Amino acid sequence: MQSRYAALSVAAGLTLALIQPPMSTAFRTRAESSSFEETSRYDDVRVFLDRLAAASPLVRLEIFGSSEEGRPLPLVILSRDKASAETARHGTGPVVLIMANIHAGEVEGKEAALNLLRRLTVGDLRALTAHLTVLVVPIYNADGNERVSLDHRTVQNGPVGGVGTRENAKGLDLNRDYIKAESVETRALLSLVNAWDPAVVIDLHTTNGSYHGYHLTWAPALSPNTDLRITAFTRNDLLPPVERLVADASGWRLHRYGNFASAESIDAESEEATSATTPVWRTFDYRPRFGNNYIGLRNRIAVLSEAYSYLGFERRIAVTEAFVAALLVEIDRQRETIRQLITEVDLDTTRKASDGSLEPFAVSATLASSEPAPVPILVGAVRAEKNPRSGHDMHVMVEDRHDAVAMRELDRFDPARSIAVPSAYIVPADVLTTPDGKHLLDLLQVHGVAFSRIDVPESLQVETLTVTELRRDEPAFQGHHTVHVSGTTRLEHVTVAAGAVRVETAQPLARLVTQLLDPESDDGVVTWNGLDAWLAPGKAVPIYRVVNGSTKHAADSSLAHGRRLHGHLVSVEE
Repeated sequence: MQSRYAALSVAAGLTLALIQPPMSTAFRTRAESSSFEETSRYDDVRVFLDRLAAASPLVRLEIFGSSEEGRPLPLVILSRDKASAETARHGTGPVVLIMANIHAGEVEGKEAALNLLRRLTVGDLRALTAHLTVLVVPIYNADGNERVSLDHRTVQNGPVGGVGTRENAKGLDLNRDYIKAESVETRALLSLVNAWDPAVVIDLHTTNGSYHGYHLTWAPALSPNTDLRITAFTRNDLLPPVERLVADASGWRLHRYGNFASAESIDAESEEATSATTPVWRTFDYRPRFGNNYIGLRNRIAVLSEAYSYLGFERRIAVTEAFVAALLVEIDRQRETIRQLITEVDLDTTRKASDGSLEPFAVSATLASSEPAPVPILVGAVRAEKNPRSGHDMHVMVEDRHDAVAMRELDRFDPARSIAVPSAYIVPADVLTTPDGKHLLDLLQVHGVAFSRIDVPESLQVETLTVTELRRDEPAFQGHHTVHVSGTTRLEHVTVAAGAVRVETAQPLARLVTQLLDPESDDGVVTWNGLDAWLAPGKAVPIYRVVNGSTKHAADSSLAHGRRLHGHLVSVEE
């Protein structure tokens, strides 16, 4: 395995130590032209992409959507065989999606993506396009990118000319929007994901917070509901050789993403590991409002890249570029394994959901450790340096000062409470005529979930959840007072009126269906106020679980003699 890997690295012409220089000024980014004092604006990116497209037949440019302020969002498609979204699924290698600039203050991902496009089309990485179809979204949060200010992310180590905003023009964090899909950018991206079905999604970010000793940290999908084979492959097979290649070639220090926190209060992250309390190294959230966790629920491989905020801007670009280049090499090397893996997981998910054997679904989770004992984590140091343009103090990584401190590493999540995955969910017809119901149907379509209408009354055994406790979070988060419900469940035979919607879990997106629709989900339509008008203690949440193995049949005129179950017209079979 090692010799084959090394041979492919040489064949691909990988030199990971430095950013590859542009062939001419025509392919120079704004970051490079400004000696890394500035980052590329929207127009800079569009001009750069147009020049690449004119120079290489590998490049196809499309617009996959628009921003809130109407800026067209560019998609770069790199393919030797001119793959379309339809043909790419049957190509010789997997589709890889590289995303940058979802947070427009975290700008090195955008610059690294442009550098990689240059290398993949007119540079040393062209060999990788022989089998891979590479999609690149270099400037996802286009509106935030144009809001450059010297007062954004002031302690970040450059670019000294300022950066954009974390949020989009609507004030939404696009990396918290994957489930509720409120922004036009998110909806455009989900349409792209539905059409191209990328096997691997690489999301480029910059850290905040802790003063650690790594140049870049990474994370896989963290939801405990991700198929374990996807999680194991990403953690154990895909990323370790990437870490080795990047470290051996360039000396970059990489590790699993984390922040320092107090062992006594692991939810209170701190910027420095200097507390008198015992420190731990903890990852972030497991919920699929975050992109990498969302992709995992779709049975696909996700990799989050986080360049270190206090590393200099030029070096943040370089380490991000090196990491993604090595990832592409490893994806290419294991392309058949990846294709077989996701095919197998899709088929198994559908089959198991159909026969009732799909793994229980975690509706809450708790931080856990992959290692039974403390592990060495690099604690770093920073010094203050004035930004010459703003006068603000930047925090600058002291690269040769870091100490390995043994501490507990909380790098994953275990289920805290789980439910059985039903064979289907039913949304009653009277709900669907309301704004809440119409929004719910729209959300299913946006996520690419298959569902059907019930044309004639059906007799079903369903499980209902009657609310006993309802909590709305304060303060508002992303414009929402998120909702949490708990209650009691009851099995009942009911006749569901025509016009209701049935969402079978016997589909590859079974885990996403459960996340979206289950009344007890901690990141679904109930969470994001999608059914607020229907929620109250003593009432059933108007989404029913169909228990596995239940029978259905067309009902007769008994519907006319039915009664209302928690306000929804059904006929109860005593």
